[in-house]
Amino acid sequence: ELDGEMGDSHMGLQARLMSQALRKLTGIVSKSHTCLIFINQIREKIGVMFGNPETTTGGRALKFYASVRVDIRRIAAIKDGDQVIGSRTRVKVVKNKVAAPFREAEFDILYGEGISKEGDLLDLAVAQNTLEKSGAWYSYKGERIGQGRENARQFLKDNRDRYLQMEAEVRKALGIGAPGAPEAAPAPNNGAGPAKVTSMPVAEVAGKAAGAKR
Repeated sequence: ELDGEMGDSHMGLQARLMSQALRKLTGIVSKSHTCLIFINQIREKIGVMFGNPETTTGGRALKFYASVRVDIRRIAAIKDGDQVIGSRTRVKVVKNKVAAPFREAEFDILYGEGISKEGDLLDLAVAQNTLEKSGAWYSYKGERIGQGRENARQFLKDNRDRYLQMEAEVRKALGIGAPGAPEAAPAPNNGAGPAKVTSMPVAEVAGKAAGAKR
């Protein structure tokens, strides 16, 4: 495409190349324990009258070989006064071979900062009744922390101790341990066979958090 003219037709070329490449990459990625990430764009099918006209480029091979496919969309702008400082983002897992599919989550992406942990904590705290929301006001343990979501988020950002306290309560409500906490050592079994150490699967943790956001 780069060497040819702009008007040249390459019907099915990208899909054919992707199919050949993915057959070779599958074995290499598996043996080297590599996480391979593809970023695609949305296109619209021509002449579709019923159903979803949206599709992704590159044919069907990538959809087949992918272990996890995630649909990411910007659903709203986050403003500080008249200035846009970020975007509200919705993520939907449309395919998942390693955990339950079709889960959805929403979070804030702030320009220059990335994903807002404070905004995510606000959503989870309200869902778990750790944080009270009355009209536009957010209250924590009887204390008003901000009028409007952005003011409450900024309060948590400026008051790290309150953030950690609220995070601990939300984690306890969801049954998730503290970040970086060491696993408990297995109890002695007095020669009754190998000891078993159990922990909460990552999929279960993600499922609980996604369920709380819904």
